[in-house]
Amino acid sequence: MKKLFALFALSTVAGAHPMGNFSINHYAAIKLSAGSVEIRYIVDMAEIPTFQEMQKTGMPATVGNSAVNSYLAQEQKILGSGLEVRLNGSVLHLEKISREVIFPPGAGGLPTMKMGFVYRASFDSVRGQLLYRDTNFPDRAGWKEVVASARNGVKITASSVPAKDRSLQLTNYPTDTLASPPQDVKAGISFVTTPAVPKQIAVVTPAPTPPTAAAAPPVKANVQGTPKNAFTELVNKREWGFWFLVTAAFIAAGLGAFHALEPGHGKTIVAAYLVGSQGTALHACMLGLIVTASHTAGVYLLGAVTLYASRYILPERLYPWLGAFSGLTIAGLGIYLFLQRWRGKHTHHHHHHSHGHSHEHDHPHDHAHTHTHEHHHHHHPHPHVHGSVSKRQLLALGITGGIVPCPAALVVLLSAVALHRVAFGLFLILAFSVGLAAVLIAIGLLMVYARRFMAGISGEGRIITRWLPITSSVFITLLGLGIAFRALGTV
Repeated sequence: MKKLFALFALSTVAGAHPMGNFSINHYAAIKLSAGSVEIRYIVDMAEIPTFQEMQKTGMPATVGNSAVNSYLAQEQKILGSGLEVRLNGSVLHLEKISREVIFPPGAGGLPTMKMGFVYRASFDSVRGQLLYRDTNFPDRAGWKEVVASARNGVKITASSVPAKDRSLQLTNYPTDTLASPPQDVKAGISFVTTPAVPKQIAVVTPAPTPPTAAAAPPVKANVQGTPKNAFTELVNKREWGFWFLVTAAFIAAGLGAFHALEPGHGKTIVAAYLVGSQGTALHACMLGLIVTASHTAGVYLLGAVTLYASRYILPERLYPWLGAFSGLTIAGLGIYLFLQRWRGKHTHHHHHHSHGHSHEHDHPHDHAHTHTHEHHHHHHPHPHVHGSVSKRQLLALGITGGIVPCPAALVVLLSAVALHRVAFGLFLILAFSVGLAAVLIAIGLLMVYARRFMAGISGEGRIITRWLPITSSVFITLLGLGIAFRALGTV
């Protein structure tokens, strides 16, 4: 049990792989020699694409396993066909030289996978322009880097890529560029072969020998290691029992509560909406629960796509589109609320009271007469502030505010599937969601009572009844646009 609380204490909310749980990173080091070009190609897959490859092929994460060796040979052929190398316009045929694979540990007991391949092509030109293009994984996010160097009497006269890499062959990703990693998949290199011996000296030149397969440096795991995430590590614990489950549930709920305080996750939307409308405690609870339910449903939906539909839909590609949909919907609702509140609808309602009384008197005389008395009471119009909270708005705002799922929860779900502990994984995600909901509801209640407190001090003046709702709708609009632009920027 102490280990569980230690996990909670060291909790960080970073993703396990430095480039994210969905990333596929590729790297090419081009080396030009006299009469040949060698390409060292490395592919670094994070937890989720590794899980997908293992699920698709049935191979274990074990170096030397026959299924792994078969997969690696097939991948070298497929990936090699995705590398296009041309010299002076002619396509060079890449020969497969060597291959290797390692499975560094990732989050939640899931492995990552790093593959290294060496390809070589021969040519007889002493000068020219080499064009390189990598067409593998065009839709997958990740670090994409190409470097070029020369040796053995070859000089590079111009190059579109540097000679020195920044990631040390995908072993040490610079933290200052993680948010905007390089996307280099092409290279143009001009070179010339310099004579090794001056022309005035007669030298007997031996017959050229074909290049031999140089031993490639081994593929290495990331030196940054795997950042620990207490939530994803919980599912990997082999303990069992009632108190373990209780403790795990409390830890997962606590981590869900901390997660709710991260940027996004609907809390600012919940706060802005409830401050600007006459929301009640019930509305705060409803909005918090809807955001949480949407967030949790998003995890299950993306998990189902990862498990069963990744051949047709790339899960990580859903993230930016979900974010864009969420942001634009929130912005649209913010504009609607702004127009509604600017015109004063559902904010001030004027009452005009008119009371008429008619009395008839019949007298037993020869002539009957009728008296009609009308009394009109004109009341000066007075504002009654009505709550502009609607269930449709709550539902729309709650769903869109929480629709983008949490990657850590997705890793827990996939790890539970891989470890055959699905029930425990679902239990942890449920506890995590309870903690998330508790914080969102608490924030909502705080906003409701803060608004009432302000109204109690300053009265229901125009600041409270008009300008605060308008300001909150503007804030919701700007927040939605910010979410949308940030998401579309990663598409």
